[in-house]
Amino acid sequence: MEWAGEATVIARRKHGENAVILTALTREAGLIRGVVPGGASVRRAAMLQPGNRVALRWRARLDDQLGSFAAEPARARPGLMADADALAGLNAVAALLPWALPERDPHPRLADATEALLDDIDAGAPWAERYLRWELVLLDELGFGLALDRCAVSGAHEGLAYVSPKTGHAVTAAAAGDWAPRLIPLPGPLGGTTGGLAEALALTSHFLDRMAAAHIGKPMPAARARLSQRLTRGLGRSEISRGPG
Repeated sequence: MEWAGEATVIARRKHGENAVILTALTREAGLIRGVVPGGASVRRAAMLQPGNRVALRWRARLDDQLGSFAAEPARARPGLMADADALAGLNAVAALLPWALPERDPHPRLADATEALLDDIDAGAPWAERYLRWELVLLDELGFGLALDRCAVSGAHEGLAYVSPKTGHAVTAAAAGDWAPRLIPLPGPLGGTTGGLAEALALTSHFLDRMAAAHIGKPMPAARARLSQRLTRGLGRSEISRGPG
């Protein structure tokens, strides 16, 4: 078995004296793992930092084997290590992907969203809202997508105010009626009229927890909670930008 192409490093861990086991995100093959001989050397370790793009060739005798990588640099993302905020964003993404995705299960849309998010963080562009949208894509790709653009009861696209905690469907205030106290207010960043980034991340967290209980069987990685705390502790007000503006 063989695969070749560009990928983004998601995680690495030491394997023996000189090798590392690399987990990488590919558009065509999903998450793939393999051994990189000599990957623990100083020169190779710099190339294999999480978030960097690398050119990989993966080989295995059998499809269910771990296999091995030949790796070459493609594009570094030094901005992901530039400060604590950027590193927190990278750590959350790098923890959530292996938590949520089985190996070798392609999700091209999620891979594209991941690359766009990491590019924004690397460039120092505002990325808080893109991160929030990335979590929505993650939920959608795994069958837990939220329907926030129309009322599940009336079909209206205006006046959306709540979200069902069970179905993830939006409803208007009028349609909610007496059920409103049992619903989650739809936050402003997701099309509602109240609440901000903290409320929006609490909403996606609720459905990530539901996904974990129904589909994954293990709690969300702590890195996600740490990022949420940073984003909602004033950092979100500046949209997590290291640049001007």
